[in-house]
Amino acid sequence: MQPLHDVTVVDFSQFLAGPYCTMQLADFGADVIKVERPGGGDDSRHMGPMTDGVSHPFQVPNRNKRSLAIDLKSQPGREVVRDLLKTADIVVENFRPGVTTGLGIDYSAAHALNPEVIYCSISGFGQTGPISQRPGFDIIAQGMAGFLMMTGEPGGKPAKFGVAATDLAAGLNAAIAIAMAYIRRLREGGGQYIDVSLLDAGLALTTWEAGAYFGSGEDAAANGTRHRRVAPYQAYPTADGYVTVGANNQKLWEILCRSVIDRPDLIERDEYADSAARHDHADDLEIELGAILRKCPTDEWVRLLDAAGVPGGPVLTYAQAMQQEQAIARGMTAAVEHPKIGEVRVLGPAAKMSETPPTVRAAAPMLGQHSREVLTQIGYDAARVGELFATGVIAEPS
Repeated sequence: MQPLHDVTVVDFSQFLAGPYCTMQLADFGADVIKVERPGGGDDSRHMGPMTDGVSHPFQVPNRNKRSLAIDLKSQPGREVVRDLLKTADIVVENFRPGVTTGLGIDYSAAHALNPEVIYCSISGFGQTGPISQRPGFDIIAQGMAGFLMMTGEPGGKPAKFGVAATDLAAGLNAAIAIAMAYIRRLREGGGQYIDVSLLDAGLALTTWEAGAYFGSGEDAAANGTRHRRVAPYQAYPTADGYVTVGANNQKLWEILCRSVIDRPDLIERDEYADSAARHDHADDLEIELGAILRKCPTDEWVRLLDAAGVPGGPVLTYAQAMQQEQAIARGMTAAVEHPKIGEVRVLGPAAKMSETPPTVRAAAPMLGQHSREVLTQIGYDAARVGELFATGVIAEPS
């Protein structure tokens, strides 16, 4: 039995941050009811590549969920949602601050209906502060968290982090906070409100950068693949690609020199004598190691690094990363049956647990796929359900 098997989540979120949060809860067994607008649903449903009108990117963060297509702007629709909120353990939304108040589904309204509810709002900049009302997506938060200026090569143009880092960080922070609130509710009773922003979540990732800034006022800049404090710790070109080397302490540095690149003389050089010296002479070290590592193919260096116990690995494309034996062995790809297009592949859960593992049990739902069963579940009879469909308040599956 999964730890959240008896937990109901009403999910008003779309795109990535909110759905990634509720995906974590769904993977651990929660019944996540994805509330969407009729006729279009979550905007990420329209993100390609597509198969027969079904978005593949939508599949990953929305697996294991049910979909209710309902017109939140209609009075009957709001009444349905109020009844749904009475049954909810958790509510997640990522509207712009203030929108839920206008819809009558904000925390105050939900708490009045259900004092035990845990309600999480995810937004670009949070519910408070001078710019809280601004719309904010991942690229905006990355820019305002400093990511664009400290990603890429020194002296280059601002570069976006390779994945939607602030969306994903916000989703994970929200899931953790919800879990903590749920534990507190089990122990003491009572719900609570959770406020997570993309900007806060992005800044919270800048651990080394924050330490340097607080300690000396140092402004983090683009550094390529280098570590900001230790060397060698970066990617280097090889005869046929790139290899990463993580010799980030004195012991590993000396093993690298003696057993991997066969250059014990580098250990005795004053400019490479210790971690601080190597950091201060990182440009020279990059040139010197780069010239050595270019002499052999990546696989040979990976073999030598592994044999010596020095952390290192190949630099892969995303397709290569998904096809590598380690990812396959660890179950990082899962196959589920979609009701319209058959088998689809999605990412597997990252956490491996001995007793209560997260699982991928179902494909992402079609829009409104579960509307009838959700309404029945909250006590609506067939006549009432039929009326809601007939008036367009609830949409047929599409």
